[in-house]
Amino acid sequence: MKVLVVGNGGREHALVWKISQSPLIENIYCAPGNAGTAKLAKNIPIPVSDIEQLISFATDKRIDLTVVGPEDPLVNGIVDEFEALGLKIFGPRKSAARLEGSKVFAKNLMQKYGIPTAQFAVFNNAESAISYVKDLKKFPVVLKASGLAAGKGVLICETLEESLSGIRSLMEEKIFGTAASEIVIEEYLSGEELSLFAICDGEQYVLLTSSQDHKKVLDGDKGKNTGGMGAYAPAPLATPDLIEKVKREIIEPTIKAVAREAAPYKGVLYLGLMIDRHEIKVLEYNCRFGDPETEVVLPMLKSDLLPILLASAEGNLGGCKPEMHDGWAIDVVLASGGYPDSYEKGKIIQGLERLPDDIIAFHAGTQVKDDKVITSGGRVLNIVARGQDFNKVKEYVYDQIKTVYFNKMYYRKDIGYRALKYLKAEVK
Repeated sequence: MKVLVVGNGGREHALVWKISQSPLIENIYCAPGNAGTAKLAKNIPIPVSDIEQLISFATDKRIDLTVVGPEDPLVNGIVDEFEALGLKIFGPRKSAARLEGSKVFAKNLMQKYGIPTAQFAVFNNAESAISYVKDLKKFPVVLKASGLAAGKGVLICETLEESLSGIRSLMEEKIFGTAASEIVIEEYLSGEELSLFAICDGEQYVLLTSSQDHKKVLDGDKGKNTGGMGAYAPAPLATPDLIEKVKREIIEPTIKAVAREAAPYKGVLYLGLMIDRHEIKVLEYNCRFGDPETEVVLPMLKSDLLPILLASAEGNLGGCKPEMHDGWAIDVVLASGGYPDSYEKGKIIQGLERLPDDIIAFHAGTQVKDDKVITSGGRVLNIVARGQDFNKVKEYVYDQIKTVYFNKMYYRKDIGYRALKYLKAEVK
């Protein structure tokens, strides 16, 4: 098979890495790709936003399956355009991708179909939003840009003053551009976050292993939200009973609701959940694989990924039963100093060639210049280890990070810390 992966981040490198292992693969391409994907696939200099060029390439090369990594082309209708020409593509149609493209659409859908989520209100101007928060009696509250904001359009406001400032930043200063033309203000949920990937074919679905992201930039989940500073899989809080509850109360109702309100959901449905004891609520939906969760979930997948993606695109997941490895995977993101605010690019990355074979370095923000791998983004690398003992894997991945260096490199030192309390309880 000939496969085209669309995107240039760590998620896309992980997809290329896993798909390239399939015995079905003849050729694999990545558009536009990065320094990591170039070692496994042929990078094609087509931007993810140029759907017309991607269609032309897929047609000319007789691509058997296109796999879309990032959300923007999905929300902009790439699947609709490919399918209209008879090209196979993995991902939801434009109307179904509104689950991520419009938080207002997602929240209204959950409210209509009784899918558990935080209480919320929707606003399209700053004045009415400010009036609303002034009447609130309980803080913190959460402000969310309704549109796409690269995973950063969420502000947790501890006080009324922070809320007022946040509303002005979103709706008047437009720090996330048109993504905050509408905003959602919702109650703050406490508990632990959980990420799940359900690969769907319009009616049926299969689940991959659970994972837990670390969105805050600083240790202890402090500081600003980022696209994700690391992840681990599986998440111990995702017990079999809890997973069954998620299937029954969230995944199955969501698939049915989207089919009624938009289109049959094909592709991966990312569920960002808040778990508070036995209560489960949806924080967000994404219409694509999460990042950095993909970088730990795919190394845990023992099965061939390609037939699963193809079955999803063809609407025939019935025979797919993904098998996962035992043990754990941990991913630590190496970021540019200053991220998620302003940061410098073009720093030479050293030491990648000295990493052992059992460490995976998924490239996120890299490119090659003058035969050197340099930084080109805020999140630069994902250093991933897998093994049977959680503590040993954690120690090993952090030990191997010392091999890699670029100027102003930053990373969290506590990825996976939430798992430890569950593991200690099991020992007792």
